[in-house]
Amino acid sequence: MFYEPRKKNHGFAHNPINALVAPRPVGWISTLSTSGKLNLAPFSYFNLMSYHPPVVVFAADAWKDTVVNVEATKEFVCNVATLELLEPMVMSSAPLPHGESEFELAKLEPAPSTLVKPPRVAASPCALECVWTETIQIKDRNGDLLDRPLIFGEVIGVYINEDFIEDGQVRADKMHTVGRCGYLGDYAAIERFYIQERPVKHG
Repeated sequence: MFYEPRKKNHGFAHNPINALVAPRPVGWISTLSTSGKLNLAPFSYFNLMSYHPPVVVFAADAWKDTVVNVEATKEFVCNVATLELLEPMVMSSAPLPHGESEFELAKLEPAPSTLVKPPRVAASPCALECVWTETIQIKDRNGDLLDRPLIFGEVIGVYINEDFIEDGQVRADKMHTVGRCGYLGDYAAIERFYIQERPVKHG
């Protein structure tokens, strides 16, 4: 089959595009408002974009509280979402009234970060403390601005639960890190396997 996303002529009940680029890692973003209100929200358009220095990016589908908080305070935390935390992670996506905390709704305890003011999710096995670097508003092929801000942040601190470190390696498979698979309720947990090392460049 072939379809054009703009025409939505795929014939399915739901757009399959999200199922084609999967699993997508979840950026579980915690922020503070300028008045000190806690906010927590999952973003499945998220990834690590640079190795040194490490830079992460997440996309929001509107200028939500998370985006407002990040741009105002210049700080945020990316918490790793796991299979064990799947239910509260999904719950934290609820569209709460401005100022109400998803931490309370999902019965999650915050834990102090080391280098930034927003707390991390205490139960998450890993958290990336980030400083905002820029916001880019996505354009379509016609140059029209979309209501889709891309938020970039440099990772300045990393928390890792030592229970998931073995022989000098972080075991994301034992964390049961999850990713989105395209449709409502579809997730996958990491399974680790080995293949031959990539070829060494010669000459």
